[in-house]
Amino acid sequence: MHADARRQAILEQLRQTRTPVSAAALAARFSVSRQIIVGDVALLRAAGENISATPRGYVILPSPAGLVRRVACRHDAAGMGDELNAMVDQGCTVLDVIVEHPVYGQLTGPLQLSNRYEVAQFLRRCREFGARPLSDLTGGIHLHTLACPGEDAFARVQRTLEKMEILVTGQECENHH
Repeated sequence: MHADARRQAILEQLRQTRTPVSAAALAARFSVSRQIIVGDVALLRAAGENISATPRGYVILPSPAGLVRRVACRHDAAGMGDELNAMVDQGCTVLDVIVEHPVYGQLTGPLQLSNRYEVAQFLRRCREFGARPLSDLTGGIHLHTLACPGEDAFARVQRTLEKMEILVTGQECENHH
């Protein structure tokens, strides 16, 4: 298959599924190396396609349904699983994690975690690859963008994170400066 045709086939596959597709799965389907797929996706993205690389693979992200809100949190790496589970347990999808880097500015990592199974898979991959949370770059402070079914679910997330003592408030930010 010619490279242009393969890229179009990759794009079609991503458009037809809502779940992430790994580079390894695409490589097997098209009988090429994983690195060829990574390059193909980079070219598709450079051409303006809205392909996101999540921890579970490539996906074309739809606009989030429901209410989209952000929360600021602070915790160490050990608290990551509890934090993520607290958010998905309230019916919200953790769309991403955002940190403010002193050199690169805003760094965003797409997550797309909607349930405990997905959180467990994400944590397993972190352990498997020895990956540290982006929040390690910022003393534990980070944001999460959440897609929530409504204001009540978002309020539950805030209350839960506050009880866990990881929700960062405006007053706390002022006290740290």
